[in-house]
Amino acid sequence: MSLRIWSSLTSSRAARGRIAGLARRAFAVTALAGLAACAQNSDFYPTKGDVKPHPGVARAKRHPIQGIDISKWQGPIDWASVRAAGTQFAFIKATEGGDHVDERFRENWEGAGRAGVPRGAYHFVFWCRSARDQMEWFKRNVPNDPTALPPVLDVEWNGHSQTCPKKLPKEQALAMTRYMLEEMERYTGKRPIIYTDITFHKDVLEGELPDYPHWLRSTAAEPEQRFSNRRWMLWQFTSTGRVPGVRGDVDRNAFYGTQAEWASFLSTDCDPRDHSRLSSQGLCTGK
Repeated sequence: MSLRIWSSLTSSRAARGRIAGLARRAFAVTALAGLAACAQNSDFYPTKGDVKPHPGVARAKRHPIQGIDISKWQGPIDWASVRAAGTQFAFIKATEGGDHVDERFRENWEGAGRAGVPRGAYHFVFWCRSARDQMEWFKRNVPNDPTALPPVLDVEWNGHSQTCPKKLPKEQALAMTRYMLEEMERYTGKRPIIYTDITFHKDVLEGELPDYPHWLRSTAAEPEQRFSNRRWMLWQFTSTGRVPGVRGDVDRNAFYGTQAEWASFLSTDCDPRDHSRLSSQGLCTGK
């Protein structure tokens, strides 16, 4: 073999080696990027899903504490399967207005309790009934269970109601909301959670009631993008979720914090961020 041929061959081998090395490094970089993307988009509950997932709320899946809210419309629920899927909490519709009890409230309340799913009750406000009547009805039908999660006051306009589609002036709606929150707290000894949507928050709650934890509905964007200056504790990120044990669509929700913060909430019934302040008011005493 001549020197020229040998030189050409060795150069070719070196080039192929450099190309192979570059290819290996490129593959490694791609693999690491893929792993990073997977970690960034990790879903803590892969057995759960969403019929109509929206890219604007994809980050909700990265919150480690997630739960559901339900009413009679979900039908019979297999609570053992709901718990086995990793569901950390359930808020159950109890009452509406001053004369309606959800048909499956007792069934769901007892089923969630037996399965070990932390559960709380919510009241849906009807703006054509007095706040006093509504709270008397709530107290008559919802057990004052010290092991339950704090109660929820669901405030949104009843735009689809056949009998009460109107909106109240802000001050009147706010006064009713304050009264009902105070009565809920007096009855249960726990600071209630306010559930609301974008429209009602903008019309009535924006800049108001900062001392209460908020549960915000935002199914097309993160809450910070839809609610002005509002810290959230719970985020309802879809109404088309799928969860083992529930037939059809169900609302899925995320808690803002870590496992440790959730454990603190469960043991004190207070948002850990407000613990020191609320403790001085006789709340957050622990179960």
